[in-house]
Amino acid sequence: MPEINHQSPKKDVPAMHYQGRMHALQKELINRWYQDLHGVWENQQGDKKEISARGAVSLMISGNCIELLRAFDLLPIYPEINALQLAIRKQALEYLLKAEEVGYSTDNCGYVKADMAFLLEGASTGLQTRIPKPSLLLCNFVGCNTYIKWFEHLAHFTGAPLFSLDIPFLTSEEPTPDQTAYVMTQIKELIKVLEKISGRKFDIDRLREIVSLSAQAEDYWAKIKDFAKRVPCPFEAYFDSTTMMGPLYVYRGTPEGVKFFQETYREFEEKVKLGIGVVPQERFRVVVEAPPPYPYFKVFRDLFTSWGACSVASTYSCVGGIWEFDFRHDPKDPLGSIARHMLIHNVCNRNYLQRYRQIERYIREWSADALIIHSVKSCRLFSAGHGDMREYFSKTLNIPTLFVESDLEDPRYYSPAQMKNRFDAFFEALEHRKFGKTSQGTAG
Repeated sequence: MPEINHQSPKKDVPAMHYQGRMHALQKELINRWYQDLHGVWENQQGDKKEISARGAVSLMISGNCIELLRAFDLLPIYPEINALQLAIRKQALEYLLKAEEVGYSTDNCGYVKADMAFLLEGASTGLQTRIPKPSLLLCNFVGCNTYIKWFEHLAHFTGAPLFSLDIPFLTSEEPTPDQTAYVMTQIKELIKVLEKISGRKFDIDRLREIVSLSAQAEDYWAKIKDFAKRVPCPFEAYFDSTTMMGPLYVYRGTPEGVKFFQETYREFEEKVKLGIGVVPQERFRVVVEAPPPYPYFKVFRDLFTSWGACSVASTYSCVGGIWEFDFRHDPKDPLGSIARHMLIHNVCNRNYLQRYRQIERYIREWSADALIIHSVKSCRLFSAGHGDMREYFSKTLNIPTLFVESDLEDPRYYSPAQMKNRFDAFFEALEHRKFGKTSQGTAG
């Protein structure tokens, strides 16, 4: 195991640059997705509209069933990704204010407000492309009841048909036979709807091919996450994983998705062989709970890097699916594995005790020193119960735990100076605990 530098970080840390081959590939794929959606939008305009034109379907990331859309050659629209891109580009506040002007509460989900205002304004994306009217609004309800109202509003303002795919929330380790049958019945109903809007008949063999491609991408994704067990860690399992999530959801079930994860795996495998870590001097290994503050994405990442801290696992990277614990889509049972994925193999449909055990496993198997909880003000799905989570890990398990709060979309809830003070105090205390250094900081 490489020697760890125990020196304290410098006060004035030079600007860090995090881009690698994976980031360039991801940007290329996401830009192509936006261009494809723009092509659908152009086809919908005036005389260009064609009955046989390729359609697009809006759905949610959590436990998504992208494989079913692929089987009918339908493009996915993810309102969450659109809202995320607005925040990353520091354009979110404009739309949040417009949403509040038309009646959305300050406490509503930031994603919802940004996306709805973007829609009502008829705005273009940062790439100067447009998002088409969906052929179907597929509300794959998994855990968060905000999804239902969000998609009802989308249906009201777009006039697009709405299909709600209701996934029972799990209260046990495994779904019951009745729960599985309930989801399977809805999937079969959804297939009929997709046949109607696409003009294509359902082909189970085509779905098997798509599911097989999904399984290949998932296998590489799991192996990539396994690399984070190495010291030094070759990638950031919170921030870099967020980047990789885009191709995972948009291109899962395609050769392009498999190629992306193959190339990413090779990049990180090379770093492992050379002993290159994503942090120049890895001193702390942490697990992170909940989404990042996208308006301050790089600033937030710098708070970790400046202390030589690397995230080796994150719960947010599992919002669309948990593959590091052996689940794969199964071409032998494509519909059954799609149902199982939505029911249990995504973090949003798990109860708190299951989430606790998942984090405990990360801390143990990925050799983490601490847990950082970023509680998101406008996301009740993730943030409800975070206070209890902090008490459990810090007092019951005696794991150093930092609790901070801002928002994933709204920059008004992020204070750079206050956040830096919290991180500095926490890592000073963690330094004393791990290396025996004298410190005046206290854990958060």
